Amino acid sequence: MAKIMVFEHPLIQHKVALMRNKDTACKEFRDLAREVAMLMTYEVTRDLPTEEVEIETPICKTTVKMLAGKKLAIVPILRAGLGFVDGMLEIIPSAKVGHVGLYRDPETHEPVEYYCKLPEDIDKRKIIIVDPMLATGGSAVAAVDFVKQKGAKEITFMCLIAAPEGIEALTTAHPDVDIYIAAKDEKLNENAYIVPGLGDAGDRIFGTK
Repeated sequence: MAKIMVFEHPLIQHKVALMRNKDTACKEFRDLAREVAMLMTYEVTRDLPTEEVEIETPICKTTVKMLAGKKLAIVPILRAGLGFVDGMLEIIPSAKVGHVGLYRDPETHEPVEYYCKLPEDIDKRKIIIVDPMLATGGSAVAAVDFVKQKGAKEITFMCLIAAPEGIEALTTAHPDVDIYIAAKDEKLNENAYIVPGLGDAGDRIFGTK
């Protein structure tokens, strides 16, 4: 069964609060997205395997723990997911980056795929799919579908804000995918936007409307 983790760290809560504010400018919003991504990645990678390695310090030889070579891939859902990638790569610079392009049909609210490019060895990597908003869950479910079709087996989903409807949709469709959430919100409105939310994350990251 999927693990669902909602972050309660004060730094994450503070930065998400700033991102919600409608008066937060594009550059500040983008910087905050990068910072929140860094903080969340710290927890998402907590269970990475380690191995004991012998090194020599300036004083003596010793045995230390280092990553055991687990390969990672970050897969943002275009376009808003791109706002998280730079922050995540600062923490895990050796990760490869794939992309899944989806847009939401304005009438049906269903996801439509227009692009999917993943690392060739996707089946050998731990995948972190990233999208700022988990609203209806349609895009998240579709993105997980796509990477599974390419052979991915170990998948985590990371988002900034989630609605209960989106969490339920993703866990129902993919009960093997753990979900990491910076803030869990109240509901979706009649236009399938998260309430209270923060508006359109893509528009606020890239300064578009």
